[in-house]
Amino acid sequence: MTKGNIGVTSQNIFPIIKKFLYSDHEIFLRELVSNAVDATQKLKTLASVGEAKGEIGDTRVRILIDKQKKTLTVQDHGIGMTAEEVDKYINQIAFSGAEEFVNKYKDNAAAIIGHFGLGFYSAFMVADKVEIFSLSYQEDAKAVHWSCDGSPEYTMEETIKAERGTDIVLHINEEYAQYLEDATIEGLLTKYCKFLPVEIAFGMKKEWKDGKQVETGEENIINDINPAWTRKPADLTEEDYKKFYHQLYPHQMDEPLFHIHLNVDYPFHLTGILYFPRIKNNIDIQRNKIQLYCNQVFVTDEVENIVPQYLTLLHGVIDSPDIPLNVSRSYLQSDNNVKKISNHITKKVADKLAEIFKSNREDFEQKWNDIKLFIQYGMLSDEKFYDRAVGFALLKNLDSKYFTFDEYKAQVKEAQTDKNGDIIMLYAQDADASYAYIQRAKEKGYDVLLMDGELDVHAMSQFEQKSFEHTTDSDEKKGAIRFVRVDSDVIENIIQKEDKAKVELTTNEEDALRYTFESLLPKTDKTRYDVSLEAVSADALPVFLTQNEFMRRMKEMSAHQQSMSFYGNMPDQYNLVINTANDKVKNLLADITTACAEGTTPLLEQIAAKKAEEATLQEAQKGKKDADLTQEEKDAVTNVTKELAALKQQLKEQYGAYATSSEKIHQLIDIAMLAAGQLKGEALAKFVNRSVELL
Repeated sequence: MTKGNIGVTSQNIFPIIKKFLYSDHEIFLRELVSNAVDATQKLKTLASVGEAKGEIGDTRVRILIDKQKKTLTVQDHGIGMTAEEVDKYINQIAFSGAEEFVNKYKDNAAAIIGHFGLGFYSAFMVADKVEIFSLSYQEDAKAVHWSCDGSPEYTMEETIKAERGTDIVLHINEEYAQYLEDATIEGLLTKYCKFLPVEIAFGMKKEWKDGKQVETGEENIINDINPAWTRKPADLTEEDYKKFYHQLYPHQMDEPLFHIHLNVDYPFHLTGILYFPRIKNNIDIQRNKIQLYCNQVFVTDEVENIVPQYLTLLHGVIDSPDIPLNVSRSYLQSDNNVKKISNHITKKVADKLAEIFKSNREDFEQKWNDIKLFIQYGMLSDEKFYDRAVGFALLKNLDSKYFTFDEYKAQVKEAQTDKNGDIIMLYAQDADASYAYIQRAKEKGYDVLLMDGELDVHAMSQFEQKSFEHTTDSDEKKGAIRFVRVDSDVIENIIQKEDKAKVELTTNEEDALRYTFESLLPKTDKTRYDVSLEAVSADALPVFLTQNEFMRRMKEMSAHQQSMSFYGNMPDQYNLVINTANDKVKNLLADITTACAEGTTPLLEQIAAKKAEEATLQEAQKGKKDADLTQEEKDAVTNVTKELAALKQQLKEQYGAYATSSEKIHQLIDIAMLAAGQLKGEALAKFVNRSVELL
């Protein structure tokens, strides 16, 4: 028997390995099984070059549980180890047998799992004691027994072992008794080892018989040693790809839309299959569905450091030995290879989409609603992807016709260019809610897009920005591209073909209309309503509600961008536009003026007098500094201003009293609110009752 200390560089390194080297204790099983597979692959490689004599025989890796002895064993029939090799590869942590082997047989080692550093020592995270029983494939080799209790001290002695290979026996710590449960171990094997290239056996298959589960006598093989991504695309059918998708995601009911088969040998190694799922409207739920493997060993499903964030919406498998991993295989370090891989995947995804778009546009359009979120997310996240995707990203109008951005620009340019040369792209987010505005636009010969997706607002802003960036000083004035919601204003204002007509009213008449309507508008903390007067056109609605495009869009974008939360906290702002060119408004003004004359005429005379007095005082003080004014002069201006404000308040109350009693004004406001989807609850009920009474 040999005793000694493990050749670590510090007395403190072993407890660090034991307790802190790995972020997740469960990966000990992955590490040990991977080592067992590695040993088996080494044997196959040696046999292929004639260095391992005789029949290879049984190559299955087995995982065995003995609850009585509280042991978990990982057993392989691979290359095995001599005492010298155990001393070198186990006792001397600084060496790596796997790396040395790969260097020696690099031309024949394509199937070998690579170097995983200190994987063996992960066993001590869950075990009080670890034993190795190993017999090398070499002729006349003697079996060796190695044992360690988690301290730097170990024992090693010759032993008897009938079969070639290595048994790693873990004496499980009581704290980690769950690793002696069949269900726990099978779950971990399924998670980490289901595609390893050597058969992994755990227990026996069971079947339902006589009302209970009974063993069949056939070993339960955990893994598929030849998964789809390791095979040539020419050898796979569409059904094979779908079958593999459901193998990856057994609880996924929907079929994938299409797939991309990755296969790169230079300048890096990369294989895999990526699927486009039917993407729903919740990005977070769909993330982290890509599984990362290293030579068929599961590493992680958190691949944000390998692929751009938007690509995490895809499903599937990426397998590369060139992605650097730390000893726990759970933390990815960014390097040139990772960047190259990321760029390659981005290009492959874009190329696949472009190919489908060009070869079968009808099919692409049918799938657009399912892939739209992904494409928009990619365009917003990645400039390179935007450049590739802008040629196949689609816009859909209310007639369910699809256009690329350039196609749609050409489609509407002639009709929807305003007096400033800007091309106005009209859109609706809710076709039913904006029906009246849409019909008005169509009457003018305009087209309206449907932009009701989660990222549509962001996408529109990006299109606008990119169109602006592509206009240079040397170009003729092209005008901007602007997306404007069809109900944000009357169509005459959205697409102005000529200068606005002036409001042909006196100041007193404007005040009469403004004060009358203001008095009946809702007053809440979350919503603000203002009144404006515009001479739109005689056939336009007499009163309508609009919402500023910029502010509304900023508020919508703030729901997805933390940096824009300022806008999200602001109240919604609407503008009640009174169309002074409409005959109904003209008649209403006449009614207001007549009905309120008795109360408003003396107030208007007093207001005029006070305004004159205010103007005289301001003129007298013009050019004087504040320090040169007497207190009396300052007070005179202050008093006149207060008196003027009080008179205006009285005037507002006069018009407000009239408005309260006027069913016509109530009705006009409610119609405007209803058309904009703002009439709800009690106000809607009152409108319905009033409408019935007016019949």
